Amino acid sequence: MSDAYTTGYPQIPHERPAVTRVSGRSLAVFVGLTLLAGAFVYAGRGGVQDDTAMAAPEIGQSPQARPQPLARQGDLGRDDSIRAPAPRRNAHLPAQSPLRQQFEQAPDLYAYAQTLRTRADAGEPEAIWLLTRVYDYCANYSNAPVDYGNDTRTIDAMKMRSSAAMAAARTRVSQRCARFAPEDNLSYSMIVIKRTEAAKAGSLPAEASLLAAGKPLEKTEEYRQSLVDRVVRSKDADAYSALAPGMGIAANGRSTGFGYNRVAGTQFAELAWQLAACKLGQDCGPKGSLMTSYCANGGICSQDPQQDFASFVYDAAIPRQGADVVQEMVDSLTGEERTK
Repeated sequence: MSDAYTTGYPQIPHERPAVTRVSGRSLAVFVGLTLLAGAFVYAGRGGVQDDTAMAAPEIGQSPQARPQPLARQGDLGRDDSIRAPAPRRNAHLPAQSPLRQQFEQAPDLYAYAQTLRTRADAGEPEAIWLLTRVYDYCANYSNAPVDYGNDTRTIDAMKMRSSAAMAAARTRVSQRCARFAPEDNLSYSMIVIKRTEAAKAGSLPAEASLLAAGKPLEKTEEYRQSLVDRVVRSKDADAYSALAPGMGIAANGRSTGFGYNRVAGTQFAELAWQLAACKLGQDCGPKGSLMTSYCANGGICSQDPQQDFASFVYDAAIPRQGADVVQEMVDSLTGEERTK
């Protein structure tokens, strides 16, 4: 492992000329993978094209933490009146911190990262965690910016059902991450190292993300149980979202070790944790980092550009018979009782 991955943050200068470096990755291979991903794209209000869709994990997640196949097309009801309501944010909960809001809203994530650096270098857990979120969001672009742009144009030119939405999401990533470059070394290894640092400094979301990635700070079942309990008690939207991949199929066979074992070990459990995060205040809007990453990295895109994550899930990913079950899971995780 190079020194860049073991001695602090990537060295990011304050000014950088236009990037011209092109990686050696084959565009032909990428196009083939994109075509495959395109076959798995959900169509939002227009139905599903395949029943084996997989969402792309964040960099810090292990393959086992990836969301599992969701609903079959025949399961999707078109009558919205029988759908469970999309999760709403609890009015009595505090808003997301200004730093987290800035991560979602900043048009220039490079500049935003610079504002975090001093605080992160001083060991502030929230700043370290949010830096890893920036690195995670921008990694695919920064590793090969020219290729990324070329690939985006190729995807758009394919004119597949999902092409326009995926190209738009990738363009949004390119614009927000434009000043990052390959020499910033936004690698998997570095992100895991920095998330471990954030977790040890006291960041609950970072600690949850490590568990979801199969790299927990401790490997005992007692620790896992304690961490899940702490996440639920915290009502921290980022922690819920970070933990979500580890509570789906990845927790199958281990769910009896969780106090919230009714919301672990199934394909709907992961969605329930993520929907709970939305309800607790995470930005799950159509242009938020969650929807953008699902679409840009995994081709899981809504055909309605105004559709948020909760509406998309209930519309395209959960069979009609499962909507109430998932909503009850969400309510149990957020401590609310449903109105009958």
